[in-house]
Amino acid sequence: MHRPICITGGKLVLEESVLEDGAVVLMEGRIAYAGPADLVPPAIAPPGGEAVPFSEWERYDAQGAWVFPGFVDVHIHGGGGADTMDGTVEALRRIASLHAAHGTTCLLATTTTESQERIVAAARAVREAMALSKEDGWHGASIAGMHLEGPYINPKRAGAQNPAYIRPASVAELEEVMAILEEGFRLVTLAPEMEGAKEAIEFLRRAGVAVSMGHTDATFEQAMAGFDAGITHVTHTYNAMRPLHHRDPGVVGAAFLSGPEVRCEVIADGVHVHAKAIEALWRAKGTDGICLVTDAIAAAGMPEGEYELGRLQVTVKGRECRLADGTLAGSVLTMDQAVGFMVREVGVPVHEAAQMAALNPAREAGLDARKGSLRVGKDADVAVLDADFRTVATWVGGRRVFGDPA
Repeated sequence: MHRPICITGGKLVLEESVLEDGAVVLMEGRIAYAGPADLVPPAIAPPGGEAVPFSEWERYDAQGAWVFPGFVDVHIHGGGGADTMDGTVEALRRIASLHAAHGTTCLLATTTTESQERIVAAARAVREAMALSKEDGWHGASIAGMHLEGPYINPKRAGAQNPAYIRPASVAELEEVMAILEEGFRLVTLAPEMEGAKEAIEFLRRAGVAVSMGHTDATFEQAMAGFDAGITHVTHTYNAMRPLHHRDPGVVGAAFLSGPEVRCEVIADGVHVHAKAIEALWRAKGTDGICLVTDAIAAAGMPEGEYELGRLQVTVKGRECRLADGTLAGSVLTMDQAVGFMVREVGVPVHEAAQMAALNPAREAGLDARKGSLRVGKDADVAVLDADFRTVATWVGGRRVFGDPA
């Protein structure tokens, strides 16, 4: 049995508020206590076990930092020089390690528009990594499954997706991926107006897979019909979709007017979307309706230079990742940076930014019973961020995966 860990001296970011002098206790991979520091119990017992007195606990002094629930990223292609489409566990390990150093404790490895053969290879690697990421030897975010972004998208809104592999939606292809991943097949991005989309949406909803609208040129009417058909997610809102126009509301207009069951991703890096456009989305959808994502590529955490995304060459300079024609191609964003941007540039309260980065994406991925907040009984996933929203320590399932002892 691992010793309980007590994180004190920080500002605890809870679901409804921030607790200035809070403490959280991690025990046997779960949150055993979260609340005022002066009410920490003198001993805690695991289910069916003997109580462990406070004197035997490991302690961590957050030194006034923010103590967040671990972030959940449902749209992440890569990082640390590795990409999901590398199709290896080692690539996923590098991605998980890099993003854990920025507060992400759980992620959906995200594909790009590719051949079915390479998508299947990626799915097999994700399945293996899902199991390995639960073990003590995995020093990074847990891999909760896969987000299939493309290939069933509209070539008019391909963005940085490789148009050579765009094709009509195929239930047979989806069944092949489902057979590999089972419950790890969690999210699919497609264009609802394209051939085969209706049948694909019906199949995915029956299978319990969340469906997202993205890389789409749908009209307002087509987008609303997609929501009616069961789409509950919008991929990187504003980007790679028909924009809002006063005579053509498009996908963005539909996203603004969608019901509470629809959550909208946003890449909060100051490059993909202006802060005021994010604020408009926040005012339209509310805190419950937004999921922060990074859409990070292999270049995240790496030097500027040349990288690849979906067999397309990407040039990274500063915070921008672009194809040769100037098209934005993913990001080098990390989730702690996204949270900081939402607080400083958009004006979102800290606990609401935490919801956008943790609880809302956990809900979209069907993980909120275990992930997304510092509620007793949930997984012991915690990120400690300093005053500038830089991660200084991360725990995944109660295991320290980043940061030095305080």
